[in-house]
Amino acid sequence: MEKLRIVHTNDLHSHFEQFPKIKRYLHQAQNDKSVDQTFTFDAGDFMDRSHPLSDATEGEVNIELMNEFNYDAITIGNNEGISNSHAVLEKLFDNANFPVILANLREEDESMPKWCTPYKIFKTKKNTRIAVIGLTAAYPMTCGPNHWHIKLISNTLDDLLPKIKGEYDMLIVVSHIGLRVDKYIAHNYPEVDLIVGGHSHDYLPKGKKVNHTWITQTGKWGQHIGDISIELNDDHQVVSIKPNTVSTEDLPTLASDKKQSLAWRQKGEEMLNARQVADLPAKFNNDKMAAIQVSLDAISDFAGTDVAVLNSGLFLKPFHQGILTEADLQAALPHPMHVVQTKLFGKDVWRMVMEMEKNRHFLSKFALKGMSFRGKIFGDLVYKGIQVDHESRTVYINGKEIDPEKEYTLALLDHYVLIPFFPTISIMGKNKFLFPNYLRTVIGNYLKRKYPISNREKNNGV
Repeated sequence: MEKLRIVHTNDLHSHFEQFPKIKRYLHQAQNDKSVDQTFTFDAGDFMDRSHPLSDATEGEVNIELMNEFNYDAITIGNNEGISNSHAVLEKLFDNANFPVILANLREEDESMPKWCTPYKIFKTKKNTRIAVIGLTAAYPMTCGPNHWHIKLISNTLDDLLPKIKGEYDMLIVVSHIGLRVDKYIAHNYPEVDLIVGGHSHDYLPKGKKVNHTWITQTGKWGQHIGDISIELNDDHQVVSIKPNTVSTEDLPTLASDKKQSLAWRQKGEEMLNARQVADLPAKFNNDKMAAIQVSLDAISDFAGTDVAVLNSGLFLKPFHQGILTEADLQAALPHPMHVVQTKLFGKDVWRMVMEMEKNRHFLSKFALKGMSFRGKIFGDLVYKGIQVDHESRTVYINGKEIDPEKEYTLALLDHYVLIPFFPTISIMGKNKFLFPNYLRTVIGNYLKRKYPISNREKNNGV
């Protein structure tokens, strides 16, 4: 009989306040003498640029801290693959002391990225062969513009599994694809013994068994740690898999934990504060609407149009008069989201605006649960170049009644395409996700040009 232990994390999202406890728990498990061997995995979205230190270091600090967790392997999530530019992701793992396993991502020329491998076969001390395949969320709309080729999950497994047949005794998928697709794998690929999952932020306290396959996921933000007990017989066949989770809150706290977490945040803020962006005039002082309006100008300029939409809930803080730094922008707009250039015929612009007006009051207080990196609430919709006569249900673009057969170009945001409130955008729009800049860098670059620091005296007089 062979006893193995797997400890795992997912969707840490740079919640560094949990890292000291997680580190101690993982180290304790890795030194557990009651089992033959312990393996440690992470299922992606370990970084989130909403944390100032992750943002300031482009994720390098995440790798530095994760090196201390002694992972045997990880996969990436959409935060690593989409929130970072292609160039940042290419160098993100240069100093990692763990392998990145990822089977369904390719360079544009179809070659494997140099920083990952599709699978890895681990051999235990008792010679059990464990194959581990990594998968990440398949988002062609956003991976493509970021110069990655993402492969569908079924195509990836149909291609890979026959190639490694006979090379393993136990098969594990470390996935950042969400519980729904994990269940699809369990139903259609019975050779998979265990899925260590992430992405959908589901909390499965004791795992979930679907047919032959166990699925595990620990929720989000390091609030829980996965801990799985596995027994194999002398022929290396799986006898039992028993998933469990541990609440991080219930683990012992040291006096240094909070101090360390605060130090990481302060260091990031200091780094970003040193990077000056613009010198804003008095009209911006604590006026959120002024920040929204200049941001509408920024995204419309970036997308090459004079029509744009933003929602006020994105702006966690207003801008202020004087020197604006990257720290100020990060505090106001921590979410790494992208601008989308959308082309719609006038009749579809009309329908989109009607959808927005229909949902306006509902969305003004709508809590973005599961999307906290996009603000706490959706907030009010604010237009640039769009006017609405509610009595006649007439829509005007820059003062002219909309032409149903004319094509219009608008600047929107990625989640307007993805959320269900404005379906016309995804159904009828020609949507181009604009990479590599994301929202706050687009706004920062625009402010840098419009209110340069060299013009401080002139700006102060505006």
